[in-house]
Amino acid sequence: MNAPKPTKAYFYGTCLVDLFFPDAGMAGIQLLQRAGVEVVFPEGQTCCGQPAYNCGFFEEARAVARTQIALFPEDLPVILPSGSCAGMMKHHYPDLFRGQPEEAAALAFSARVYELTQFLVDVLEVRLEDLGQPVKVTWHSSCHALRDLGLKGQPQALIGQLAHVELAPLARERECCGFGGTFSVRHPEISGAMSCDKAADALATGAEVVLSTDGGCLLNVKGVLEAQAAPMRVQHIAEFLWERTHAR
Repeated sequence: MNAPKPTKAYFYGTCLVDLFFPDAGMAGIQLLQRAGVEVVFPEGQTCCGQPAYNCGFFEEARAVARTQIALFPEDLPVILPSGSCAGMMKHHYPDLFRGQPEEAAALAFSARVYELTQFLVDVLEVRLEDLGQPVKVTWHSSCHALRDLGLKGQPQALIGQLAHVELAPLARERECCGFGGTFSVRHPEISGAMSCDKAADALATGAEVVLSTDGGCLLNVKGVLEAQAAPMRVQHIAEFLWERTHAR
């Protein structure tokens, strides 16, 4: 017998969605609501702590993580429109608090964390009806979504439900775009070269849109495409799905 689907969940917006892709955050919430989920958005949520953690500032990362965990006290799923932040919360919070007084709370919290497409496919089993015009897209899998979170085809499965969308795979899909959070700040020349490679790979597909579940990757690739005046746009998967399936 299948477990009952959740009817209530938390939504963690993430810094980059809040600052650069607010429409993607709203789209994620609307996708969940349409699937019958009451969405709770706690005020006061900030960064997940990943930049500090990746730079070795573990005490500072713990302080940030402590605050976030406290904002989601009920035993409800915590949904994120980011594979990177979801990976941090699900797999690195337990490491961050190992041997600390909050270890049990961190483990319980991390067990409730899902990336948005993962939750839509694996838990809610949503079915989508495509209401848009024909379009060709390509998909960039972020490193953290692939390797930290273990995202395995859920975004592609949702795109595959859209009858008028052609998905053109990247030749080097599993290759990093060069963002890597603070990596792009500490190693801008290397990051720039990597993002140029990723943009070239995307352009070679002939797609009109590059999709991803991570804002950092989208910002990095978007910067190159805009600098080259390339006829391609980037879009968060949540915003794309909502646009394609929402009758205006």
